[in-house]
Amino acid sequence: MQYIVQVDFPYTGPFGDEMAQAFTDLAHDIANESGLIWKIWTENAQNNTAGGIYLFDNEADARRYIQKHTQRLESFGLTNIRAALFEANQKLSHITKAPL
Repeated sequence: MQYIVQVDFPYTGPFGDEMAQAFTDLAHDIANESGLIWKIWTENAQNNTAGGIYLFDNEADARRYIQKHTQRLESFGLTNIRAALFEANQKLSHITKAPL
């Protein structure tokens, strides 16, 4: 079973290339998380939100990451962090071309 973690939070920038430059080190750190298969970084400058969609290969690592990342974001001064955990339905996801 694979697990999706969805995280979003209010964020006022930077966005785009500036965000990529500012968070390259964090991206490398996240890439080494136990159980992580991939992460898609999300941003919406019009709505002042950011976050990510993650795919984990097990529930325990996904749950551990939610706690760790929420604490990390709070240490950056971010609030109103929303995190959700979902099981991935692999059969349907393969039909719709998901990279699972």
